[in-house]
Amino acid sequence: MVKRTDGTESPILAEDGGDGHDKPRLRYGELVILGYNGYLPQGDRGRRRSKFVLHKRTEASGVKRSKHYIVQSPQTSKAILDANQHSISYTLSRSQAVIVEYKEDTETDMFQVGRSSESPIDFVVMDTLPGDKKDAKVMQSTISRFACRILVNRCEPAKARIFAAGFDSSRNIFLGEKATKWQDNVEIDGLTTNGVLIMHPKGSFCGGSAKCGLWRECSVGGDVFSLRESRSAQQKGQPIYDECNILQDGTLIDLCGATLLWRSAEGLQHSPTKHDLEKLIDAINAGRPQCPVGLNTLVIPRKVNIGDQVNQPYVYLNCGHVQGHHDWGQDENTGARRCPMCLELGPVVTLCMGLEPAFYVDVGAPTFAFNPCGHMATEKTVKYWANVEIPHGTNGFQAVCPFCATPLDGATGYIKLIFQDNLD
Repeated sequence: MVKRTDGTESPILAEDGGDGHDKPRLRYGELVILGYNGYLPQGDRGRRRSKFVLHKRTEASGVKRSKHYIVQSPQTSKAILDANQHSISYTLSRSQAVIVEYKEDTETDMFQVGRSSESPIDFVVMDTLPGDKKDAKVMQSTISRFACRILVNRCEPAKARIFAAGFDSSRNIFLGEKATKWQDNVEIDGLTTNGVLIMHPKGSFCGGSAKCGLWRECSVGGDVFSLRESRSAQQKGQPIYDECNILQDGTLIDLCGATLLWRSAEGLQHSPTKHDLEKLIDAINAGRPQCPVGLNTLVIPRKVNIGDQVNQPYVYLNCGHVQGHHDWGQDENTGARRCPMCLELGPVVTLCMGLEPAFYVDVGAPTFAFNPCGHMATEKTVKYWANVEIPHGTNGFQAVCPFCATPLDGATGYIKLIFQDNLD
């Protein structure tokens, strides 16, 4: 055990074998929050970060269903009061509930995600706001304190299953009287208030050939359903028997306030590293792209916090021409600018590199940018995300830039970049 930065003990951050030397641990995969370009604006600290790596535990931490029974007063039942017993309470009425007990499972590791900073949560996730998040504040969160749990098979790491709801500090999950729940034969199951939605891509995420799949809802027991009419509707969707809760490389998980991307360990081996992305930036800068107005050399910065650099490149979002900062062709009424290369009138935005490697579907030159934020990435990466609909509000969907969560504009949501480079 080691002390977390928030003062609690962490069972995940101190698995070094006990001899003082860190041993390589098997990596199951990563959970990456959409909307952050490599790290949180305030910096990654402890369990509050932009991505979370799931490693094999020193000892199995998973649980599996054991037995269930009906009780008259669930709050005083033995399973609920026993802090060492994992259990789920499905309240049927004020005087009746079904208790499902869980026992230790030596074949799985359990990881929990949610808004709570209590010790059972491995990955603390807060609501994601679009655009610049430096001074952003969420008035009321819609993410559950104990949102979901993921169980990974220790012998078959490709089998990572997601379940709605997570166990609290007393190792309990409570589904209240108003929560959506049902009983099929002898098994009982239910949905959380705002639900846990998943979307498996159709095809391989790596390579750029995948298409956006259909969004589904995952139950507390791990079954898959079509979406409810609205996010917190009482009636559950239809069961989807030919889909399951096993995460694929590229599966999206929506927690109603934040969307996570699952990248498998195998998938990450075929994805670019941060070093690869930095080399791509260096390659563009080596071409010494010029501003046709100021005739100065443009430099794409490596760091996210770009500031007001003299050589900072900007892109005209209607035509894709990349230039430096100047006042030529500015419309005083609308703020739009006329491109000096093609005379197209439209908005101009700072150009910056998408630096979170997990969002890339292939390795290649960053020749496209998202509209309207200006984050650069490969053509296949930009086109993939421009066609992925992310849940928004109670029953809406919208395509967003994965690096900043800004809703995309224009007919396509992206623009092909045109540099004036390699002029020597």
